[in-house]
Amino acid sequence: MGTGGWGSSAFYSPLGMTLLAQRQLLGGPPQWATQTQQSPVVCPENCKLSCTDREECCHSQCLGSCTEPNNDTACSGCLHYYHEGHCVPDCPPDTYKFEGWRCISMDFCSQVHLTGDPHFVIHGGECTPDCPSGFTRNETNRMLCNACNGPCDKPCTSPVIDSVDAAQSLKDCTVIEGNLDINIRRGNNIASELESFMGLIQTVTGYVKIRHSHALGSLSFLKSLRLINGQELIDNMYAFSAINNQHLQYLWDWNQHNLTIQNGRLFFRRNPKLCMSEIHKMWEKTGIAVKPEEGDFRNNGERASCESYILKFKSNITASHNITLTWERYRPPEYDLISFIVYYKESPFQNITEFDGQDGCGLNSWHMVDVDFPQESDVYPKVSLPNLKPWTQYAIFVKAITLQVEDKHVTGAKSDIIYIRTRPSLPSMPKEPRAFANSSTRLMVKWSPPAFPNGNLTFYLVRWQQQPEDRELYQHNYCSKELKVPIRIPATGNIDMDDSTKPTKSDLAGVEKGPCCACQKTPEEKDREKDDRVFFKIFENFLHNAIFLPRPPDRRRRDIFGFANNTLMPDGYGRGNTTFGPGDNSTDGIPPIREYPFSEEKSAAESLDIPTLRPFTVYRIDIHACNEEVGRCSAGAFVFARTKPADDIPGKVIYERSDKIEGCVVLRWPEPLMPNGLILMYEIKFRPGTEPEKHECVSRQQYRENRGARLTNLGSGNYSAQVRATSLAGNGSWTESVFFYVPPPKRDDGVTFYLVIIIPIIVTLFIACLTTILFFVNKKRNSDRLGNGVLYASVNPEYFSAEMYVPDEWEVAREKITMLKELGQGSFGMVYEGLAKGVVKDDPETRVAIKTVNETASMRERIEFLNEASVMKEFNCHHVVRLLGVVSQGQPTLVIMELMTRGDLKSHLRSLRKENSTTQVLPPLKKMTQMAGEIADGMSYLNANKFVHRDLAARNCMVGEDYTVKIGDFGMTRDIYETDYYRKGGKGLLPVRWMSPESLKDGVFTTMADVWSFGVVLWEIATLAEQPYQGMSNEQVLRFVMEGELLDKPDKCPDMLFELMRMCWQYNPKMRPSFLEIINSIKQDLEPPFREMSFFFSEENKPPDTEELDMAVENMENIPLDPASTRQPCAAAAPSSGGTGGTPPPSTQQLSPMQGPSTPLLGAVSPSPPGPGASALASPGQALDKHSGHVSANGPVVVLRPNFDELQPYAHMNGGRKNERALPLPQSSAC
Repeated sequence: MGTGGWGSSAFYSPLGMTLLAQRQLLGGPPQWATQTQQSPVVCPENCKLSCTDREECCHSQCLGSCTEPNNDTACSGCLHYYHEGHCVPDCPPDTYKFEGWRCISMDFCSQVHLTGDPHFVIHGGECTPDCPSGFTRNETNRMLCNACNGPCDKPCTSPVIDSVDAAQSLKDCTVIEGNLDINIRRGNNIASELESFMGLIQTVTGYVKIRHSHALGSLSFLKSLRLINGQELIDNMYAFSAINNQHLQYLWDWNQHNLTIQNGRLFFRRNPKLCMSEIHKMWEKTGIAVKPEEGDFRNNGERASCESYILKFKSNITASHNITLTWERYRPPEYDLISFIVYYKESPFQNITEFDGQDGCGLNSWHMVDVDFPQESDVYPKVSLPNLKPWTQYAIFVKAITLQVEDKHVTGAKSDIIYIRTRPSLPSMPKEPRAFANSSTRLMVKWSPPAFPNGNLTFYLVRWQQQPEDRELYQHNYCSKELKVPIRIPATGNIDMDDSTKPTKSDLAGVEKGPCCACQKTPEEKDREKDDRVFFKIFENFLHNAIFLPRPPDRRRRDIFGFANNTLMPDGYGRGNTTFGPGDNSTDGIPPIREYPFSEEKSAAESLDIPTLRPFTVYRIDIHACNEEVGRCSAGAFVFARTKPADDIPGKVIYERSDKIEGCVVLRWPEPLMPNGLILMYEIKFRPGTEPEKHECVSRQQYRENRGARLTNLGSGNYSAQVRATSLAGNGSWTESVFFYVPPPKRDDGVTFYLVIIIPIIVTLFIACLTTILFFVNKKRNSDRLGNGVLYASVNPEYFSAEMYVPDEWEVAREKITMLKELGQGSFGMVYEGLAKGVVKDDPETRVAIKTVNETASMRERIEFLNEASVMKEFNCHHVVRLLGVVSQGQPTLVIMELMTRGDLKSHLRSLRKENSTTQVLPPLKKMTQMAGEIADGMSYLNANKFVHRDLAARNCMVGEDYTVKIGDFGMTRDIYETDYYRKGGKGLLPVRWMSPESLKDGVFTTMADVWSFGVVLWEIATLAEQPYQGMSNEQVLRFVMEGELLDKPDKCPDMLFELMRMCWQYNPKMRPSFLEIINSIKQDLEPPFREMSFFFSEENKPPDTEELDMAVENMENIPLDPASTRQPCAAAAPSSGGTGGTPPPSTQQLSPMQGPSTPLLGAVSPSPPGPGASALASPGQALDKHSGHVSANGPVVVLRPNFDELQPYAHMNGGRKNERALPLPQSSAC
């Protein structure tokens, strides 16, 4: 169809033509009319959504479908422009774009017009209804446009402006042909509204009359008015008239405004707030030659402070968010000063006036602050302007408010307008961070500037960190048919694409346009949606762990950029491989949790190309905006992106033929050094000769066990095999083929057959005999050692060890010790604070705690005092109070300890209580978590050194000067807090309120019993050292705990802390976490020095071997799991095969808390030699100690001598469980 087919009477919408109209214009039916009776066509990807019904690609200029492939005349619609039956990318010469889709000639454009409007014009190669802004129609040829010299004139005829609606008719007008009559009595936001509609008026050919406009405060809204011709005058005399404007105070800023009146005079009457000085300024500036007559300026300025004193500012102090100003004292001699008013507002330019943004209806764009006149004679008036924006210029002036005196003109004072810019501050975070992968080792990152720079941005700090893959991926066997390989995609695409150019969902689907129905989803689309849902679920979990969980101490937000550029190379480039390859020692294939370091780089531009990254790896990228003048950076805007995959073809495959197993070949290959994220499985393709190929799947776990794969049941013949790896990026490439030969099976003779049967029988019989002999020999030896087979340990008050204390390298000369003051009474004697010389390396004089023995103490008590302190010689842990020396020569005997200036934890917690308050404020959760971590670290150290504390409580924990909590005073504080102990049945003092059920019932003390006590210590921390089980007697506490009851949750106790208590109070000791597991669950919330000083992060903390773990589990088999078992009376003794019946003598006790007050609860307790009648009678449920072979009557026996390395306490019980469900530890949350 040509260009002349359109008549001159046609109407054209300026909005353009729809695709339906194009289709009809091109001579075809609508697109959907041809497809209502057939299934929708899905175009190939290379066709760019434009193809025929036979899925053939259309011409590149076609939009939608077409009738012939690669033909620009067979398009259903044009992508760009339509011209003479062809779809073209641009209009040819001598043609013009019309309606945004078609090319027409000038003749055709001259025939097009809108109803009631002139013809269209030609401009910029287009046929448009009118000239654009800045252009006007040519006088001779009305179809052409000429550029205006400055703003184009737009003449208008003005009605009477009595409202804002009437002023809208003057929008964009520059010349008023006639008179301008303004009579506005009320309205909202008058000044700004009038300026938006009348601000371009430059010339008025007649006169200007402003009357009864009480809403006007100034005439600054006529900011462009430069000429009043006066062709028509008021009363044939006046070109400008202002009558009865009650709030008119200001005309124009005559320093920046010029106005010429060519004919006529000025007339001002009854403007009470307009000063005569303003009227005279206008008369001078407008160039009127005729002097005003007496009646021209009457009754003006009666209510205005026209004679104003200029106030001078004295000082200003500027900050980011406030400005403090002082000005001179002003008190008029004949008037009463009420106060000062400070006016301020944002002003990007220094051209503002006092009356800008004001009108008579009360609207004022200025912020105002009242300031009282100071009463002191030597104090200047002062104001602080708060809540200001950083790095913003403000206009400020001060006005004095005085009382009017009758019969006198009002005089006042005000300052000139000053301009002050606030200081810069932290910028807001950058906007719209985007990232995409442009290679396998590079990421391009772009962002937009922050919305509030708050100063001059000097650079951007970009930090990136490698993210670990989902740990769940390591655990699955993807060779299983039930699991689908999770494929990830890299971050690709053009990040500069504008959102407005993207097709909307409705446009793509065609659901909301026309009568089209939604297409049926293909199976591939359904699978893709299912994969997306799984991926989004994993991604949400990842975001929760990466963003909402608190940062570990070594990942605190960096807000000071005064540091060296610590750009780090990725681990794959010389700093270790993040994919755990052949050298990984993990037995289960799951690598340990790893925190990757941040790398960083500065960028002056709003983009950065990050190089040397790992292939197909997710990175978190943080962008900070930095202001060098402030010295700090903004919070980071972050984005996640994955690099593109790389070629990760495994190396050469080798094979090993098994001589022992026929038809078996082991294929081995190296693991890729730079995998695409994570190797999920391997696939082996092998072919026996010319037969069809077979496939074998090798899971990641199977490969890690064998470093290859075993092919079994192979027939004889020649084989070829290839291997490929499947990672998160999909399948890799096949390796080169390896060829091997499988020989035929060998013939078996009769001898081999009989050997295969006889040899296993002989070996089995030999092992059975050897086991029986060893069992009886071991049993006989143990019976000889302990008689009845039960190990007892006690302290005989009448027995005195012959082992005397021998001075060693810990001995300190008495003259090096100086006592300063008393600290308190200990269990053996007074404790002093003092000074010791030379006890700490590189420290000539150290403040220490000095423990002494009472003068009345016996020799036995002195030796016991030294032996008890000697236990601590083996301790070297930051969270265990250290022994510094011993003075054993002479009297009194002294023990030199590390000084803990804040005393024990119980006293410290009680010092935090508020007096006369019914509700107590707990320390922050992070502080309580820090205390718990330090106590657990000290206990884990004791556990690792085969010590069981048995009296862990807040009173036995000490607090240092820096509030570090340490394990201290092992059994030495019992006399101070004697009310915390209970004497059961004439035995020793027991801390029953801190003891576990198995300790109360059976006298069993293990590391798991210490874990129970640790839970009670947490309860003490959460209650500021209240007494556990308050209101109960000690006997009630015994029954309460043994029946399985627990302490209630303290008031205001965080859920995370109470959940940790409940884990420590599991009735079954095997279900309680170890101290190492407790630290691992809260390590994210511990302070950075903990990582440097703790035992948990030290090299000494090595995982226990499997044999010790199994040993601990077996030794716990006799612990009752049901609290009901504690209600049953102890089983009566029955005769055993290992000894004679009877009861133990009074001098021999079972290892339990039934000890004397002086017996330390931690350390070595040597069993007394059993008497002849000291044989215990074992019950059928007795446990056999794995180390000694002795049967214990009430559960496992724990010998607390640290020198016995062969005796392993239950330190790793939780980690060694088998066939037992391990309850998860509570995860910490932000305070």
